[in-house]
Amino acid sequence: MSLLEAFKDRLAQTSPTPLALDIVQAEGCLLHDRSGRTYIDLVAGLAVCNVGHRHPAVVKAIKEQADRYLHVIPYGEFLQEPQVHYAERLTSMLPSSLNCVYFVNSGTEAIEAALKLAKRITGRTRLIACRKSYHGSTHGSLSITGNEEKKYRHRPLLPDVRFIRFNAMEDIILIDNETAAVVVEPVQGDAGVRVPDEAWLQALRERCDKTGAIMIFDEVQTGFGRTGRLFGMDHFGVVPDILVLGKALGGGLPMGAFVSSRERMQLLTHQPALGHITTFGGHPLVCAAGLAALEALTAEEMPAHATRMGALFKELLVHPLIKEVRGLGLMLAVELGDAQRVQRVVHDCLDHGVLGFWFLSCPTAFRIAPPLIISGSQVRQACATILAALSRNAT
Repeated sequence: MSLLEAFKDRLAQTSPTPLALDIVQAEGCLLHDRSGRTYIDLVAGLAVCNVGHRHPAVVKAIKEQADRYLHVIPYGEFLQEPQVHYAERLTSMLPSSLNCVYFVNSGTEAIEAALKLAKRITGRTRLIACRKSYHGSTHGSLSITGNEEKKYRHRPLLPDVRFIRFNAMEDIILIDNETAAVVVEPVQGDAGVRVPDEAWLQALRERCDKTGAIMIFDEVQTGFGRTGRLFGMDHFGVVPDILVLGKALGGGLPMGAFVSSRERMQLLTHQPALGHITTFGGHPLVCAAGLAALEALTAEEMPAHATRMGALFKELLVHPLIKEVRGLGLMLAVELGDAQRVQRVVHDCLDHGVLGFWFLSCPTAFRIAPPLIISGSQVRQACATILAALSRNAT
């Protein structure tokens, strides 16, 4: 059985038409397949590899930690140096009210835990999220995801979930004294990179304060320099009660986290004890990689570089078929207004050495979210490929 046959036959598939690239090496912003072809990566593992593939500092940290120990005990029982150091460094870069970290395995697990914590804090059950949002595929995360096509075959989901329109000031009144939590992405990702008005997020914060609802920011995609700031919330001057992280948090390894105040996090320790528990959360290898990635991100000023490269993409991507290039930093959506054309253009670009991807909840646009280290010359090469693909698929 060939590798491709085994991939299709022995691995569960996520769609009828996987890209099925056979990647044998990845470095920086480049992917190399078994046939010797090279691709400029405009996806970064879906906003995971922010510091680039195999950043030397991350690889070094992984190797050094692998020589010490791997998994030794489920999260929370032993003092494990990589966990402690990463939590210290992470909280030092956050507002003072976000001073306690719980490491888990993925963004969706972090969302699940954040919902539990919000219910424990408030004693309420109602959850409010935004239409066209995406928060993960586990049952709780799916319950607050605003994509009905993804949800309808998996019901029943969590009860007492309501949806408001993203960036709609008049919908904020739906947050009331029965609301446990409001979950929002500072910039909506899968909806096609939708940037809200600062006034809306600030009004949302004020409404949560007035009603006693917990404000949860899902920064799984927007975190770690992706938008040109360390966190998406930094653009808006709004601090949530619970911050959810994932994707780039692990420096290319699987990791999630939720962050809140120490006082709120203590609620998970009693009545019952082990109010949230994870076997592999805060894995020492992943914490070492994540800390190394965070240090590289800041030392090399990658968020500022993301702002410059994002502006360059917007400057170069001008074509009669492009209706809009929207987003912040290197979290961009190229709107074509035609889902079939998006598919043709993405596959055409792949044939010419540029890896792009689409949005599940906004099929009329494709994403640009490369590693934050992408160079100006790589941006120009990628844009030239995209523009040529658009011209070839104009009809």
